[in-house]
Amino acid sequence: MIDDFAKGNLHGRLRRDRKALLWKLDGLSEYDARRPLTATGTNLLGLVKHVASVEARYFGEVFDRPSPEPLPRWQDSTGSDLWATEDETRDQIIGFYRRTWEHSDATINELPLDAPGHVPWWPEPYPNTNLFAVMVHVLGESNRHAGHADILREGLDGRTGVRPEYEKQIDEEARAAYCAKIELAARAAAPIKA
Repeated sequence: MIDDFAKGNLHGRLRRDRKALLWKLDGLSEYDARRPLTATGTNLLGLVKHVASVEARYFGEVFDRPSPEPLPRWQDSTGSDLWATEDETRDQIIGFYRRTWEHSDATINELPLDAPGHVPWWPEPYPNTNLFAVMVHVLGESNRHAGHADILREGLDGRTGVRPEYEKQIDEEARAAYCAKIELAARAAAPIKA
């Protein structure tokens, strides 16, 4: 009974985070979806591509259910899953992510939580694991990157939130006053030395 509850809860949260991550692309130009927004090159479309690759590996290779999508061997990773090339379209990457969901969901639905898996890129003594641990791991990855996407999107146009139904109209004046209040508190706590 608890296994069904735990599995359903984790799977539901994973589905929620998938949708949140894709929502961060809504309404953006091709340039804004792809451009590097941090010193390390993090970008919104790259986050989607990366999370799709993570899911494909963890719910595929780990349980000997390889993804039907072509993936380079994990040993050959070059970081190319972190950004979109000029030849990759947004629709292709989103399609890859959605097809990965289907494959991941099949793995989750067909296996019990204690189903054994093997993660060859995890160091000893951790490579032998189970579906429960992988679900928790992938949920953490998805949640983490959805949070990154939220911050990146806020930096682009001020939009925030987990889902469209929670999004509120941006009150620029209230937001500026709030940030000014935080800035004052920061300066008071750590005065700038001349």
